Amino acid sequence: MSRPLHADPSVIDSRQAAWRLLVALGLVVLGNSSMYVVSVVLPTVQGEFGIDRASASLPYTFMMVCLGVGGIWMGRLADRHGLMKVMWLGGLAVGAGFVGAAQAGSIWTFGLAHGMLGLIGGASTFAPLLADTSQWWNRRRGIAVAICASGNYIAGALWPPLVQHGIETIGWRPTYTLMGLVCGLGMLALSGLMRQRPPLAPPVPVPADPAGATATPGHSRPFGMSPSRAQWLLCVAGVGCCVAMSMPQVHIVAYCTDLGFGAARGAEMLSLMLASGIVSRLVSGYICDRIGGIRTLLLGSALQGVALLLFLPFDGMVSLYVISALFGLFQGGIVPSYAIIVREHFPLHEVGARVGAVIMATLVGMALGGWLSGWIFDMTGSYDAAFVNGIAWNLLNLAIAGWLYLRLRRPGGGAGRSAGMAAVSG
Repeated sequence: MSRPLHADPSVIDSRQAAWRLLVALGLVVLGNSSMYVVSVVLPTVQGEFGIDRASASLPYTFMMVCLGVGGIWMGRLADRHGLMKVMWLGGLAVGAGFVGAAQAGSIWTFGLAHGMLGLIGGASTFAPLLADTSQWWNRRRGIAVAICASGNYIAGALWPPLVQHGIETIGWRPTYTLMGLVCGLGMLALSGLMRQRPPLAPPVPVPADPAGATATPGHSRPFGMSPSRAQWLLCVAGVGCCVAMSMPQVHIVAYCTDLGFGAARGAEMLSLMLASGIVSRLVSGYICDRIGGIRTLLLGSALQGVALLLFLPFDGMVSLYVISALFGLFQGGIVPSYAIIVREHFPLHEVGARVGAVIMATLVGMALGGWLSGWIFDMTGSYDAAFVNGIAWNLLNLAIAGWLYLRLRRPGGGAGRSAGMAAVSG
């Protein structure tokens, strides 16, 4: 039986909500560290274990699949037992996962340790925290969810250069052990501040589109179709955008190594990419509060496709720094927009589970894209075909987002304006 929600709406958009958002941001930074650390250590692990690029990418793939599956599981545990207990479990898993990976004697045990990092560690600090944040904010929901999701990219900007320095000075195994201690203990310390249950947020209408259509949480036919069909389309779109997104994020360090620039330059580009993603997520949240989730997704998908195209003709070191920054600026708002879309178009009591499902799809896309890019490299000896593959998957996402947006413009594509205003006034 689910826990009842806290029934005090006065805490919505309050200082209390702001402090909770700050704590959630810290938890995301610590819990999602493994997503980007594994990319930095990929060339070193490949050399130590004597494996090909696709095999070296498997731990990342396994971790992201487990992260997606774990997001649904952790979301349900949070609904039933509260966030604090889930954060405790996540902190223990992050510490054990990093330390276990540091002791790995083969790529398989290394991969299993990263599976734990994803299934319990990272999963506890992404989808559940995004869903929880969306229920503490009303007027500024888009920017609040974007700030929470930015922790993912703050982790990407913070940890890669530190880990690369650790690899060069003390080796990757001691570095992993230190990561486990710092991130695991940090999560345990912050988890006690997530005791309170979320408030029961009143429904609000989505900003009206040019045709006058709008949608409200609780509408029984999102985008004018059954909820299950709309959910599946969002999940397929999530896979498509993140297969494309994973190509530079997972392989930029290895790509720079192959081009002769060195792993350190690649780690800097990854850090720059994800630091730019922080800016993108904040700006996209601001935009999302004004134009709605689906149009924010459409904009982000189009810009991500442009950035991927730029990787094909330009492979100089300065060019790659510039393109990495642009890629981060263009794609950072894509994943948070799915949480907003779900919050805008599906019933309030389904938000946690549905956000978890869509986030799972995005992570499956990251997992598939990370491995697929390595496999294509092994088959062709070049990353050019891998970039083309990413562009094709991005076009799939763009097509779905565009189709859903067009359905909103049709009569009956969203909830009526009068129904939405009645929900607010009531």
